[in-house]
Amino acid sequence: MAANRRIGRIERIGRPVTSVESADAQLLRVLHDQHAGALWGYVIGLLDGDRAKAQDVVQETFLRAARSPESVPLGSPNEEAWLVRVLINICRDRWRHASVRARAAAEGHLRPGAASSPEAGILARAMVWQALGALPPRRRAIVILYELEGATIPAIADLLGVTPVTVRWHLSIGRREMAKALGGKP
Repeated sequence: MAANRRIGRIERIGRPVTSVESADAQLLRVLHDQHAGALWGYVIGLLDGDRAKAQDVVQETFLRAARSPESVPLGSPNEEAWLVRVLINICRDRWRHASVRARAAAEGHLRPGAASSPEAGILARAMVWQALGALPPRRRAIVILYELEGATIPAIADLLGVTPVTVRWHLSIGRREMAKALGGKP
């Protein structure tokens, strides 16, 4: 049904469609043709004129649309609103990551330039996953849901069938155990 909807969208703009795959590709082309200029204008202002970062964010926006074309709503204003929301979320993610890196560097947890080294990143990731693997399953789930997935404490409590106090307790203990395993302050 979603494939038929995408094919119908493309046919309405006067382009014949021969298969579902080409419908998705044509839909993305149309989205890019109609909205890339506006997205570029928005993102260049958000990123203080950094053209390279702006280009990366616009490309990532269209990659996300390519990954799930069925989630792009119908209609030009709705499409643009969806694309802008995705673009802003990508910018927020980048700002959040930059903030975490800056805070870690300021606290001495990160050597300058360490984030740019692929080997250091792989090693750090392996150490974090090893430390997570040492946690009991419920505590590991809570730490991953909260810290990595961004779930709220009440949502985790509902998901696991425990009280929010229990979630906060496991999160606190899990953080201490992770810090100890990673050689930080307990």
